Amino acid sequence: MRAHAVSILVAVLAGCAVYYGHRLDERFGPTDPARYDQPLPDDESLSYWRDVKPVLDNRCVVCHGCYDAPCQANLASYQGVTRGATKESVYDAVRLLATAPSRMFVDAQSNVAWRGKGFHSLLNERAMTPEANREASVLYRSLRLKRAHPLPAGAVLPSGRFDFSLDRSQQCPAAEAMDGFEQRFPDWGMPFGLPGLSEREYDTLTRWIDAGAPYREPPLPAVYRQRIEQWEQFLNGDSLKARLMSRYIYEHWFIGHLYFDDLPGNEYFQMVRSKTAPGQPIELIATRRPYDDPGVPRVYYRLQRMIETPLAKTLMPYALNAQRMGRIKAWFMDAPYKVETLPSYNVTTASNPFVTFEHLPIDTRYRFMLEEAQFTIMGFIKGPVCRGQAALNVINDYFWVMFDRPDSSQANNYAEFLSAASRDLRLPAEYESATGPLRWLRYARLEGDYLKVKSQYLRERFGAANPPTLKELWDGDGVNPNAALTVFRHFDSATVVQGLIGERPQTAWIIGYPLLERIHYLLVAGFDIYGNSAHQLATRLYMDFLRMEGEMTFLGFLPLASRQSVRDYWYRDASDHNLQFLQDVRAYYPGETGIQYKTAEPLTELYGMLKARMASVASSRYSIASSGLTGAPLQHLGELSRVRGRAVSRLPETAFLTVSDAAGTLYHFTLLSNSAHSNVTELMRESKRRLPDEDTLSVLNGFVGSYPNAFFMVNIADLPGFVDAVRRLVSEEDYRLLLTRYGIRRTDERFWPHSDTLLDAYRRWAPKEAGLFDYNRFENR
Repeated sequence: MRAHAVSILVAVLAGCAVYYGHRLDERFGPTDPARYDQPLPDDESLSYWRDVKPVLDNRCVVCHGCYDAPCQANLASYQGVTRGATKESVYDAVRLLATAPSRMFVDAQSNVAWRGKGFHSLLNERAMTPEANREASVLYRSLRLKRAHPLPAGAVLPSGRFDFSLDRSQQCPAAEAMDGFEQRFPDWGMPFGLPGLSEREYDTLTRWIDAGAPYREPPLPAVYRQRIEQWEQFLNGDSLKARLMSRYIYEHWFIGHLYFDDLPGNEYFQMVRSKTAPGQPIELIATRRPYDDPGVPRVYYRLQRMIETPLAKTLMPYALNAQRMGRIKAWFMDAPYKVETLPSYNVTTASNPFVTFEHLPIDTRYRFMLEEAQFTIMGFIKGPVCRGQAALNVINDYFWVMFDRPDSSQANNYAEFLSAASRDLRLPAEYESATGPLRWLRYARLEGDYLKVKSQYLRERFGAANPPTLKELWDGDGVNPNAALTVFRHFDSATVVQGLIGERPQTAWIIGYPLLERIHYLLVAGFDIYGNSAHQLATRLYMDFLRMEGEMTFLGFLPLASRQSVRDYWYRDASDHNLQFLQDVRAYYPGETGIQYKTAEPLTELYGMLKARMASVASSRYSIASSGLTGAPLQHLGELSRVRGRAVSRLPETAFLTVSDAAGTLYHFTLLSNSAHSNVTELMRESKRRLPDEDTLSVLNGFVGSYPNAFFMVNIADLPGFVDAVRRLVSEEDYRLLLTRYGIRRTDERFWPHSDTLLDAYRRWAPKEAGLFDYNRFENR
């Protein structure tokens, strides 16, 4: 009966949409999907870039700028606004078959094409009159609905009227369905679940919509065009050596926001594959993955301007300059090796970089990735895949990452080892976007075979006379801060920062070239968010092997007698099935370490020695001592960072704390709640493995994290009270009282002004890294 009632309701709503569609047609004429493919030019009286885009960015894109934006309504560019929305979801945990991708600027190049892919307009595509531009515009009517129905009174919004869960049922009305939507969901005007726009902001967007959404793309300055020509010439050499180099570079840079660090402004570019050579308009080659067959005899690598506003979650800055070009040339072009033939795009070959790029020197490949290791690791943490719980619950909440030292003297031996192991390093993406549910077992066997070969190589390289010490770890050549990284996980997202933050992470990884390359090709180049659920599951399960490998390599620097106990602690209560890959850590490196330990706590000693080794390249930007606060306030923040256990478990994953002094100066900090787990080997039942008594709190200077869950605003005189209140958190009611006294909830009239303050401070603190925060995870407590 219930299913029958739902069917009747769906039919009634569909009938209403058809009826209202006819009414709109009668009043304003038929739709023209191509209307905004040639937009009306704007002018000085109302400029999209000067007047409209700042409002859209700071009030709309903060919830509508990523793959998981409600209804895929990505408003981060004019092209995204005109593309519109769809009921189809990018994220589907039970998708049996891969679905067609819907990437902005990639999978369709016109609004007409997007309509063919199921997107409906947010703007009026009927007659060009102010009345039609309002009444047939989903965007305008959503804004107007909020003004007619502002947030209800109360600090916390009622759950029966507002649903902020990530998997909530979405309502994606087209213009024809807006009358019914307004009647059924009067509280759901935009911005959803947040304060409405100011009079000025509302007037700006209204005038723009009335005028027919005019737009003019600003010309690219000539100095940028010259620099693009230089790089495109470099990336499109005719020799086989040059073409193999560029293919490798593209498969690692395709996700990046490339910029010229010596030029003014915030222009970013994306490296793309084109059918056309430099000097001609780009004809994009759109494939699911960067290594898929391009379908043309010759690929050209081009730099395409990126005109969408990046979120902090999607922004992957990578600087281009003459020095970098020189290093790339020396590594790839000047090195003494030959390329007789180019590798094929057959998926079995192309998905395995150890086969595809076997002619490129290993030292060249490793140096290229290592130079910007934060960017490389960031690839599986940031980027447009904005909901990564299934992938990210494979890592701990807080761990350190360091790297094997490139060693030219071992290059030949290492190349022989890798050549022998290359077939064992196959990745699930060789089955493209529809991996079978049990195929990952095959990769478990391959991983086991690879580790046997690796262990034999380590036995031969390190003997009793030459045990490994910390000299085997890359120290950034004394200048590169990418040598040491810290990763913080925030439920379904994560952040990677330079430096070894804190004193005692939950775990630590040591990564060498094969592991670094596999992480990239598993989670970045080879991952398809539009793939079926089995593909995503196989990817997650394979990442288990890679995490374990990195951790076990780290444990190889501990005394042989203490390794197993540390491993057992990291994998408490793990299933026998998962532990079979970890039964004996000596299988990773069976020899004794060359490090001399002096205490009965070698793990603590090792952490301290690692910080000392990386001290020359350590960054202090996240230290609370770098904030400018001194004396008692700094001590209070130090006390806050030492809060442990269940009090921390009451805090959100990521919170921004702003401290104001008597002069009105603001100091900004990030509070990260590091959730402890007995182990992270299982995809499901994460809550069953939680250890709240072991939770820790990281207090960092500046901004870390893309999805703030809460804002705190504390007067410097009240800082001791705030710290004490956090320390005493026992219940949900305690946390609500904390928010009432010190928080800025989503219902607070200060929300948008405070958001603007934080974004301005973020841009000053990290000009090239700062993107918009995403408020889709902001709590309602």
